[in-house]
Amino acid sequence: MRFAVAAKPPPRSKPTSIGNTLMPRESKANRTLRTAELITKLKIAYPDAHCALTHGNPLKLLVATILSAQCTDKRVNVVTKTLFKKYKKPQDYASAEPENLENDIRSTGFYRNKAKNIRGACAKIISDFGGKVPRTMEQLLTLPGVARKTANCVLGNSFGLAEGVVVDTHVIRLSGRLGLTKHKNPVKIERDLMELVPQDEWILWSHMLIFHGRAVCDARKPDCENCSIAELCPSAGKL
Repeated sequence: MRFAVAAKPPPRSKPTSIGNTLMPRESKANRTLRTAELITKLKIAYPDAHCALTHGNPLKLLVATILSAQCTDKRVNVVTKTLFKKYKKPQDYASAEPENLENDIRSTGFYRNKAKNIRGACAKIISDFGGKVPRTMEQLLTLPGVARKTANCVLGNSFGLAEGVVVDTHVIRLSGRLGLTKHKNPVKIERDLMELVPQDEWILWSHMLIFHGRAVCDARKPDCENCSIAELCPSAGKL
């Protein structure tokens, strides 16, 4: 008796490691289309997405963003509520006694280094930029304590200038889970996002991802069952 030989199954697409999950290879064109759908759905889910750091001018936002390193925006807002009443101009920070400023920002963590950077940045703003926070990426990056994340935050939220994409811990986590980047380095992640997200959405994109990261896509236990973009996420239900 002859037995039928089972047909050889078609080869599966080779998986690519993306953050904490695996996803099939996806063309850049399809990834771009998926990103556009993500933007549409996130706008519906978070119509009020905005910068969570309380600020009223570029200097306040610069200081708040420096303080936000390794610290929650909620804690920074508690600290700056008092801080911004005491320090109003770059001169106030630049001339402050290091110990006094350190004590004023102690609860944000890494307070010695943050105080040093704030004082140094304000001193350079006075000496090199006429006492005003500069409006270009190149100039902002010359300030102590300012990397692309801080510069993008200030340019986008204070001046409405989309020079790049803010890449914080939420954006890093969600970009990987969504399969939009295979990198973990913030600069490389930003480069990938700038290729996928239209420039006029760069500022809002980060706010929406941050809102989604806090509300749904938690670092330890993402709520995939109640996620509005689960159908577009290769990590949904796998973490």
